[in-house]
Amino acid sequence: MRKLYIQTHGCQMNEYDSAKMFAVLHQSHQLIKTDDPAAADVLLLNSCSIREKAQEKVFSDLGRWRRFKEKNKQIIIGVGGCVASQEGELLLKRAPFVDLVFGPQTIHRLGEMLNEVLAQKNAATKQNKVIDISFTAIEKFDCLPEPCVIGPTASISIMEGCSKYCSFCIVPYVRGAEVSRSVDSVLTEAASLAQQGVKELTLLGQNVNDYCGLTHEGKYADLAFLLPYIAALPGISRLRFITSHPGSFSTRLINVFATVPSLTNHLHLPLQSGSDRILTAMKRGYTALEYKAKIRKLRQLRPDICISSDFIVGFPGESTADFDDTMKLISEIGFDHSFSFIYSPRPGTPATRLADTVPVNIKQQRLQLLQATIDQQGRAISEAMIGSQQTILVIDRAKLQQDEMIGRTTNNRLVRFKAKNATLIGQMLPVKITAVSRNSLLGELSDA
Repeated sequence: MRKLYIQTHGCQMNEYDSAKMFAVLHQSHQLIKTDDPAAADVLLLNSCSIREKAQEKVFSDLGRWRRFKEKNKQIIIGVGGCVASQEGELLLKRAPFVDLVFGPQTIHRLGEMLNEVLAQKNAATKQNKVIDISFTAIEKFDCLPEPCVIGPTASISIMEGCSKYCSFCIVPYVRGAEVSRSVDSVLTEAASLAQQGVKELTLLGQNVNDYCGLTHEGKYADLAFLLPYIAALPGISRLRFITSHPGSFSTRLINVFATVPSLTNHLHLPLQSGSDRILTAMKRGYTALEYKAKIRKLRQLRPDICISSDFIVGFPGESTADFDDTMKLISEIGFDHSFSFIYSPRPGTPATRLADTVPVNIKQQRLQLLQATIDQQGRAISEAMIGSQQTILVIDRAKLQQDEMIGRTTNNRLVRFKAKNATLIGQMLPVKITAVSRNSLLGELSDA
């Protein structure tokens, strides 16, 4: 059997796609997965181009893989994902040893593309590279293999692409416009996962709350319509969704948190900046006050809900006053966690035409302050949980401590607790939180 190694960069959407890549190639070519790239016959890199640093990781990995190919010309190297869509044939000029380039919406064709590569390698003629970075609407999901998972958690991609066109973001150009799967298609996959023992399901989309899928009656349904149907599936105990856009986070969707108890007590809602001037330059389509109003409505229904967010520091033209507005909003809302980065210009986006007047050292200072503040807020939330009883979903053994298991709370915190019985995996159990460690909570199994 030939061995397949997949390196994944980027978001949960990419993790989902990587799992589907393996499923496609296991079905079409009986490839088996390996965790050792040096042992692989086929190496695939599922790339991310959301930031310049993420894109450069792709070429760093390819540089290491090149040495494998120099030793064995039969090795097949492919690049997929957002960098593949962005670079296309230019990627092959920078890395001519790559055999295969494919986009996020063509992974269902991987078996056919691999056959083309193999046919060319077996022929005595000069090899032509195989490239398919086309946008195929929703065809991808109709052609992928049935889901197969091991463990109590899983994800479903319910939509692809983005139509927001924020001035800093490359996603619409590399993922295409928003397209949503039908309600029946999503429910069928969710039901299959539930039958396989999945207890916690995460719905994925670049703008997941822009979901607009057809029902079997030919009507359009939004995320607020879809969530109660998934929650009603036998076996599904928890529901999450990511990533939301504040401009599309409707009152209908907020109200679902009151009527669907299995929706977890955690929401990721990217703010990007607390300055209305910068939000306008970013073309985000909402104000800081509108963002706060949505959080206030949500907390009226779920007072203890934890909010995480994304922030871009040092956007072109960001003044001290703009950054102060961001820090003020962070203080007012009390975020639990954030993915925060210094602005990274992406080719072809409107923001690249703006004058970048913020010195690098100022950007770094602002980022450190923002991250430290949110880290403090997150730790305060964790410390407030000490002594409380939480229901966790047991997801795995602890990697470093053989006598410990790991579970996740509804507000998205990992909890380590003493136990050796692997049959606990997949169970919803009560634990008492006893302490806070660096990356998790510590707990004890409760009798109640």
